Parts: sequence; C-alpha cells; structure tokens
Amino acid sequence: MVQRQTPITQEQRTKMLAELHRDVATRNSGYRIKALKLFPHICGSCSREFSGGRMKELTVHHKDHDHNNNPPDGSNWELLCIYCHDHEHEKLLDAKYCNSGAPSKTQETSKMANPFENLDSLINEK
Repeated sequence: MVQRQTPITQEQRTKMLAELHRDVATRNSGYRIKALKLFPHICGSCSREFSGGRMKELTVHHKDHDHNNNPPDGSNWELLCIYCHDHEHEKLLDAKYCNSGAPSKTQETSKMANPFENLDSLINEK
C-alpha cells in the first residue's frame, strides 16, 4: 500500500526556504569559509593545491591553537591539508611531552656524544 504525501503549502515552502537561507548564511560566516575566500587553496606546509571535491581535505589551522581567536583579516589562520594539520598538532603534543620530562643539560651531555665537540680546534688548525 502506497501512502501519498500531502502537498507542501506555500507557507511551508517559504518557511523551509527561510531556514535554508539562514543555515547557508551561518555556514558562510564561519571562519573556514572566510579563510577559503582569503587564501589560495594551497596547503601552507606541503604546497599541494586543492579544488573541487578535494577541498574538504583542506583545513584551517589556528596558528596560536586558540579556536576562539578568529580575526577578520585571517592573521591567526593558515590553510593546511588534513595530513599536515595532523602533523602540526602532533608536533605540539610531542613538544608538551618532551618538555614535561626533559632531562637537564648535564644529563643530556652525559648520555649523548657531541659530533661538533672538537670543531673549533679543527677549524683553527687550518
């Protein structure tokens, strides 16, 4: 048994269109859309170009890592591909990890050889 849908009234159609326009305006006012209008569609790290369906692979990276800092000139943004964006955040996590348990300078030098240790004497000989 097939159910027939009741036709949409003009009032319902007008309301649906108004909601659609409001949703589009909200999305267009977001920082991603603004960044895509401001910058060329190129990854700021690996320099790959993006267009068409691959645009979804291009992300906005906040340079200061504060997603609430969205100046209208885009000075806190850079476009990065998803791979470079992940790498950028991994670097931040690695830095936090390394700084939290970083050995002191005396511990570092005792554990590692310094290949440039005698460089001054080699340069001065010649």
